Amino acid sequence: MIATLLVAWIVFTILVKAMKTTANTAFIVAVSIVLLEAGFGISPPDIWNSVMNLPKSTQSVTSGDQ
Repeated sequence: MIATLLVAWIVFTILVKAMKTTANTAFIVAVSIVLLEAGFGISPPDIWNSVMNLPKSTQSVTSGDQ
């Protein structure tokens, strides 16, 4: 019984830490997107298109194509 409670507490603690980290990361991303849009006029679709083109851009840089 005690071992079960100990394992449950450890799992609960790990899940709480993971949720805190996830919430913190989501907050940082949201603030970054708002600042990019307010400060530079970069919209979320612009950011998404850049992220989707990143593999192609990286490949062209590493292969020497321009």
